[in-house]
Amino acid sequence: MARALLITNPMAARTDPEIIRKVSRVLEKAGMTVEVAGTTKTGDAAEFARQGVQDNVDIIAVYGGDGTTTQAVRGMVGSEVPLGLIPGGTGNILAGNLRIPRSPTRAAQVLVRGTPRRIDLGRVARDDGAHYFAVNCGAGFDAELMVATSEQAKRRWGVGAYVAQAWQKLSDITSVPHCITVDGEPLEAEAAWVMIANCGEIVPPLLRVGENIALDDGLLDVVVVHATGVVDSVGVVWRMMRGLPQGIRNVRYARGRRITVESNPSRPIQLDGEPAGITPFTADVLPGAIRVLVAAAG
Repeated sequence: MARALLITNPMAARTDPEIIRKVSRVLEKAGMTVEVAGTTKTGDAAEFARQGVQDNVDIIAVYGGDGTTTQAVRGMVGSEVPLGLIPGGTGNILAGNLRIPRSPTRAAQVLVRGTPRRIDLGRVARDDGAHYFAVNCGAGFDAELMVATSEQAKRRWGVGAYVAQAWQKLSDITSVPHCITVDGEPLEAEAAWVMIANCGEIVPPLLRVGENIALDDGLLDVVVVHATGVVDSVGVVWRMMRGLPQGIRNVRYARGRRITVESNPSRPIQLDGEPAGITPFTADVLPGAIRVLVAAAG
């Protein structure tokens, strides 16, 4: 009988004990045994996933947001155990890019009937070891936004909490000097926000940060945004929402396998929505590092 480990984050914005029971029933009706493990602190998801790999479970599913998912991935890299996504967080950006249904019970059906798709991961070395991102890592305004948005607001308003916080902070946006090195080639820029993207959409399917950004191309895409104050910032977001990111004069792009970001002064960074220290940092790509269950074609 197939075995599924379901990792949950009770603090994620959209998690609900009743949904955990419904998801478990979907899997059990498909002939799986289900073990549920709830996180209580940072690092639990990685440890649960690592133990699941050691125990030879057939699926490791995460019911939570992108941060919980990325923590679980930390315990899965190098294994062939597929990852299942049950959206339960604020943004659920990875699930959105992979077109996983937002309904948890429909997402559970993907675990039952879906097929594994290999995707790349980004990796950043920190003092406590390697950390990973499946969506993006960023330095500057987006990281400041993640820190400033409270868990209470995310639980109440979902992604709207980020929008409200961003609107309040637009007038404070400023650009500072950055040195971004892409596969050995330096790029000097004044930037308010530097994103290293593995996914093309940051609000699926409405807001895209660039063209031809793919989860499985073996590359990371660098998006460098210059903005100061409200007018610049709103202009950038508006053109992105209209699907014109490549035509924005104050956005620059690069693509590579190893990217170093330095800034003066140091800026906060985030990995898939979780605070992760300050610049400088180096990110490299791990092509096809993990398998994710997605809806079968046709």
